[in-house]
Amino acid sequence: RFRARLGEEGSLKLLEELPSNEPRVRLTVYQGVPKADKLELLAQKLTELGASRLVPVEMERSVRRFERVDRLRKIAREAAKQCRRALPMEIAEPISWAAAVRDMRVRSLLVAPWEEASAGRLTDLRPCMDVGLLIGPEGGISAREIQESGAHTVTLGPRILRTETAALAAAAIVMAVMGEI
Repeated sequence: RFRARLGEEGSLKLLEELPSNEPRVRLTVYQGVPKADKLELLAQKLTELGASRLVPVEMERSVRRFERVDRLRKIAREAAKQCRRALPMEIAEPISWAAAVRDMRVRSLLVAPWEEASAGRLTDLRPCMDVGLLIGPEGGISAREIQESGAHTVTLGPRILRTETAALAAAAIVMAVMGEI
């Protein structure tokens, strides 16, 4: 972001670069499409936490298709203004599981809080600048999806969390471990 002055004939003179509060860590949240309006809550709160990208994923246990991306983008823009972020979180078009696997493989680190995991904690992650976080829909992530994703599985404790709670808790922990909170 820059401070600039608009001159004659539409010219623009850059005066100074403004400080950015954007995180150094790029956090991409791959969210299994949930029921109801939970993605709207996630668009708002993940923006506030500093996530870079939200990718709705059609997973084995997703119970519906999602198509209202424009509304999510508007919510992310409003949340970015409210928390004084320089940029809103990117909201991707919903993608298939196969496309998500290809995208996840590009991340330097991919983690999945999974109710079947008995070990591994987000607080033990190594520092990384490009983190993917795989969150299942209601009903969780299937064993096949965990295997195909190649994600490092972690536990969020002995309680089973709702999908939106798991996404927000895991994102906050990742951002804290990476020095962003």
